[in-house]
Amino acid sequence: MPAPIRPTDDDARQLAQSLMAEARFAALGVLLEEGIPLVTRVAFALDPQGGPVSLISDLAQHTRALHRNPACSLLVGEPGGKGDPLTHPRLSLICRAEFVSRQSPEHDPLAAHYLRSQPKAKLYLQFADFTFARFRVTAAHLNGGFGKAFHLDAADLHPRGRT
Repeated sequence: MPAPIRPTDDDARQLAQSLMAEARFAALGVLLEEGIPLVTRVAFALDPQGGPVSLISDLAQHTRALHRNPACSLLVGEPGGKGDPLTHPRLSLICRAEFVSRQSPEHDPLAAHYLRSQPKAKLYLQFADFTFARFRVTAAHLNGGFGKAFHLDAADLHPRGRT
């Protein structure tokens, strides 16, 4: 039986980058205090450097979990309108969450950039409990459709290998 994971190539890198650029939300996986996994949906955008970011509430269970344990994963890529949903590409990002405080000098430029892709978030930015979570990708798994699986590293997700 041949290995199910293909060697990473430029087409895989391009598909992964495209899935990230097009995503407006993601499934976020965290571990609760009891070690129980939780998956929830969060808004998704890319920061000016091309890394994943979301605006999340400190009141949310997933945010409290990330403060305790920043290890997490994000899933982007939606099934198309037709056909088997499992044949459509999706990208799993293995990450560590970092929070950007409102007092940080990078907060306001990040907020302005974020609002370009998530304009409805303007309301949430007014609430004191909302904070940016930046997700530092350590690895990724791309399922490009049936029989098209790839392991990627962080550099594969940025044009010209930037991290």
